[in-house]
Amino acid sequence: MTRRAEPIGSAGFRRRHGGDESVQRQIAALYELLASTIGADKVVLRAGKLNALKLMRSSLLPERILALQRLVFEDPSIERLPIAGKYAEAISEIEDALADLIAQRNVEERLDRKVNAKMTERHEEYLKDLKRETIREDGGPETNATKQRLAEIEGLESRRLGTSALTLLRPRRMDEVVGQERAIRSLLAKLGTPYPQHTILYGPPGVGKTTVARLALELAASHGNSPFAKDAAFVEVSGTTLRWDPREATNPLLGSVHDPIYQGGRRDFAEGGIPEPKLGLVTRAHGGVLFIDEIGELDPMMQTRLLKVLEDKRVTFESSYYDENDPSVPEYVKRLFRNGAPADFLLIGATTREPDEIDAALRSRCAEVFFDPLDEVQIRRIVVDAAKRLNVRLERGIAEMVASYTIEGRRAVQILADAYGRALQREAENTVGAVGKRKRICTILAEDLTGVLQDGRLVPHTPVRARRVKEIGKTFGLGVARHLGSLIECEAVAFRVERRRGSVRFNETAGSMAKDSVFNASSVLRKLLGIDPLNYDLHVNIVGGGNIDGPSAGLAIFTVLYSALTRTRIPQDVALTGEVSIGGMVRPVGGLSEKIQAARAAGMRAVIVPQENLREIERHGSLEVYGVTTVEEALTVLGIRRKNAKARA
Repeated sequence: MTRRAEPIGSAGFRRRHGGDESVQRQIAALYELLASTIGADKVVLRAGKLNALKLMRSSLLPERILALQRLVFEDPSIERLPIAGKYAEAISEIEDALADLIAQRNVEERLDRKVNAKMTERHEEYLKDLKRETIREDGGPETNATKQRLAEIEGLESRRLGTSALTLLRPRRMDEVVGQERAIRSLLAKLGTPYPQHTILYGPPGVGKTTVARLALELAASHGNSPFAKDAAFVEVSGTTLRWDPREATNPLLGSVHDPIYQGGRRDFAEGGIPEPKLGLVTRAHGGVLFIDEIGELDPMMQTRLLKVLEDKRVTFESSYYDENDPSVPEYVKRLFRNGAPADFLLIGATTREPDEIDAALRSRCAEVFFDPLDEVQIRRIVVDAAKRLNVRLERGIAEMVASYTIEGRRAVQILADAYGRALQREAENTVGAVGKRKRICTILAEDLTGVLQDGRLVPHTPVRARRVKEIGKTFGLGVARHLGSLIECEAVAFRVERRRGSVRFNETAGSMAKDSVFNASSVLRKLLGIDPLNYDLHVNIVGGGNIDGPSAGLAIFTVLYSALTRTRIPQDVALTGEVSIGGMVRPVGGLSEKIQAARAAGMRAVIVPQENLREIERHGSLEVYGVTTVEEALTVLGIRRKNAKARA
């Protein structure tokens, strides 16, 4: 039987098509989502245009779905009501279309924000350009106060004090360096090869270590054998001034990471929280030389980290603020964090310390070059050459006078520069009111130099001088400290006491090895002379209370005790050095070159050294050098006939 069609608005239709509550809630939710996406007022306007306003307000579910279809698809030609069994399919199509609409709206909003931001940025730049143009037309940003400050700065820039005396008098060529021919050859041999070596320079202060290192790099770069370019960097720093933060906030030698939050980085880095690596001196010296003066004063932990850089030839950086995936991080920052900074350089360290005071790990990676102390002849040459550069005349004896007060080349130049200043002042005072021009060439007089020496409280570097006499209980030993030799004036007296009640007294400031030398000498005397030292009060003294240590004073102490016990006169123009064993053998010691220099400076006629040390001495000059293996041979060189016990008793 055929069912009669019912009108849409009839009661039966409403009963069959009212829909369940879940579908009603879905449709209501979709209407709310559409209203939140395009706006409630726009929904009403769109419904009026699409003839969906009445359907949208209907209580019948198919009509509300039909209205929603027209609103979402913006199509007024949709006339077919959805069938009750296909609500889900219609709702799914509406949801897909609504999702596309929401996505489109989001994209449009993002693009609008970017466009607005760009427009704002361009607007600000345009305003800045207009402001700069206006300022330029009005005469610029300068005021009377800023113009005055600018004039002050320009006035400061126009004034120069010229070159300092030390800079002017510093050697500019290798042949101007005095007294270091052997060290120069050695250093050039280590730099002027395809495989240069890290090097430590030892020597007293003021002998030209820094100057020679700089000139050696220039010579090595000019030759085809070395890997250095002609513009290779020479980075100079002092180990005494290098300070670092264990937290890695700062490290001028190796480099550090600049925290954008706590250390106030660049504005663009700080705003983005981007850490910035700061390159250190090891990277500045890449391809050249890093010269560390007084490398022995460098912090031990810093030395350890420096050794790591020497091995890797690269410095690495780390930071908890670094994000490799952050698109705002510049490429150079990423590369430094990813690969590190290059640090392939040659290390040259200079020190006034002894080799055994330098870190063993550092020494094992470096070759060693020793600079000799300067003697008086070389100091005189330095003074004369410096006077030529200053274009001054020297009164007779000035160079010799300077050489008697210092054996440091730098100090000698400073003394001469001070005397030059005094001479200029003296001549200026003498020419006040005088007719005519002052002499072009200044002359440094003895009174100028004397004033400098007195003002500086300077004393002769070698207060003890050799004498052509013989004395009982007095002789000269030789010592060395910080690569500088020195004369050790020893004296001794012996007093006869009751049997085996004697004692031996020595300087309290002396070290344990020096005191052992006294006891060794006593044993040798007892064996050699048959005299029991316990029958005497023996007093051995180092004049001036020198804080000496080491076994090399043994031969001098033996000789002075022998003289005191046997009442034998000893020449006062002969110095001795050597370790004495309890068997009377003279053992080799160190620092022979420096000790020979000290003996020559003191005017000694001869030096007695261990036989095994003779090969270390290259040049003697007018100084006679005798090698001995026993204390008896040393007495023979001194012209002493060995006395027996009965003669002394």
